Amino acid sequence: MANIKRNLRAGAALVLVSLALAACGGEGDAKKAETKAGGGASSQTVSVVTASLQNLPRTVTASGTVSAWEEVPVGAETGGLTATGVFVDEGTYVRQGQALVQMNDALLRAQLRQQQAAVQTAEANAARDQAALGRAQELKERGFLSQASLDTALANQRASNANVAAAQASLSETRTRLSQATIKAPVSGLVISRSVTRGQIIAAGTELFRIVRDGRLELDAQVPETDMALVRAGQSAVVSSDQVGETTGRVRIVTPEVNAETRLGTARIALVGGAFRPGMFARARIQVGDQPAVTVPTASVLYRENRAGVFVLGTDNRAHFQTVTVLSRTTESTAVGGLAAGTRVVVAGAGFLGEGDRVTIAAAARPAAAAPAAR
Repeated sequence: MANIKRNLRAGAALVLVSLALAACGGEGDAKKAETKAGGGASSQTVSVVTASLQNLPRTVTASGTVSAWEEVPVGAETGGLTATGVFVDEGTYVRQGQALVQMNDALLRAQLRQQQAAVQTAEANAARDQAALGRAQELKERGFLSQASLDTALANQRASNANVAAAQASLSETRTRLSQATIKAPVSGLVISRSVTRGQIIAAGTELFRIVRDGRLELDAQVPETDMALVRAGQSAVVSSDQVGETTGRVRIVTPEVNAETRLGTARIALVGGAFRPGMFARARIQVGDQPAVTVPTASVLYRENRAGVFVLGTDNRAHFQTVTVLSRTTESTAVGGLAAGTRVVVAGAGFLGEGDRVTIAAAARPAAAAPAAR
């Protein structure tokens, strides 16, 4: 009898354990069914705003290389002479007409004196023949000279005048070559390169210096083709470099061509002051004026896989990640592209959401604040 009672108690205990396990399994199945029915629903409570369209100051960013506004090569017009003096070096600011190089002009000065003598001789011969022509005309009028002799005197006078003109032309050529022996700055500006030394025999056409006209520099800013329509001549810009700091500038010209490979156009920005040098890399922020832009709170913009985006809500209150392009940003709000105005955007709690999560909205939608451009 005692064994029978022990067996009954053991069987009852086993039944209770089985019922408990069944109850637990049923509850788990119910939770799984609820989760499946909810489609991955989240209990996250979030705040939502509505993206708004506003006119905001827009800034286009670009980068490029600093270059000379106009580089003037300086070369020798006459050749075969030795440089006897070099008066300027790289980094020197020169004035128009300032002497840069003096070449040996001893031979040219000798030729000049020779040409001056030739002119004097020709002028003397011309004066003699002019007097002879006058006497021949007088004798012809009196009947003491034939017409042939008069014609000869007239021809001699004309030939003498031609010799004077030829001698004067040779003298002018020698004077010009003598003046070219002193190489002068064709414009005012900064000397950025020098390729001549004292004692060098200079050939005609050899480049000796390169001058940045008026010392003016500009930035060849590479602008994306999507922003080319916004950039115009006369717009102000801030140009900066990690090496020399910032300076102001103004767009001088926007080239009409876009590179077919890089899809970049060029805006030439004239620099005002600064310690920039040709060849340096610099960045520019071009103020292109007020432009319509969709704005959202900055806190709503997230980065997933290195792409900026926001969580938007559909009619079923499910969150979906949508990539956007950041146009400008402040601590309060951000102007974005790729998002339609009126779209509901998650702000608080967006960082904890996953794709397709159902959310609970904690506050009514409100328009986003305007954001000054700081692209």
